[in-house]
Amino acid sequence: MASKLLRAVILGPPGSGKGTVCQRIAASFGLQHLSSGHFLRENIRTDTELGILAKQYIQQGLLIPDHVITRLMMTELESRRVQPWLLDGFPRTLTQAEALDTICQPDLVISLNIPFETLKDRLSRRWIHPSSGRVYNLEFNPPQVQGVDDITGEPLIQREDDKPEAVAAKLRQYKEVAKPVIELYKTRGILHSFSGTETNKIWPYVYSLFSNKMASIGVKTA
Repeated sequence: MASKLLRAVILGPPGSGKGTVCQRIAASFGLQHLSSGHFLRENIRTDTELGILAKQYIQQGLLIPDHVITRLMMTELESRRVQPWLLDGFPRTLTQAEALDTICQPDLVISLNIPFETLKDRLSRRWIHPSSGRVYNLEFNPPQVQGVDDITGEPLIQREDDKPEAVAAKLRQYKEVAKPVIELYKTRGILHSFSGTETNKIWPYVYSLFSNKMASIGVKTA
């Protein structure tokens, strides 16, 4: 009998630790970590039709619209119909969540609730290698040499929207668009919220949730 597949989504504002939690889930449970940000950067780097379109919005300082992100993610998910995955950064809006339903309804959704002050601190300490998207945090994941990327030696930057004055607006925007998505998954009974200021303290609860879910659908875990 073929193994059942687990499909999960992780929701959380910028700076909530989604990437770290996703990497740990992927490593612990064999799910593919599918990041919309990663796919977007790859499409921009390789000048695909969607990448060129997305770049135009970014250069104008505009949000990339639902239809562009949705097309991008639908293409990636279509090619992974027989794989277990974990979505990071998608769906962000109700329109995107409805599009995801046309391919597959998630089995499990995690929402990370992190206090505003913690997010502000994290984002103000976050530095990025622009071409790869690698993220460093000066507190818990600093670069080996201050100000430069570990792998390429190229300079790191702090994004304008990671600066403290931009964080409050970003968080308000996230809450506004995420609320109906969270409500949708809550009504389905698949939403699990975790609150805290430290990823390491949240992680054991996330691990336990995934272990139990995998066991309930008959998938053995290490």
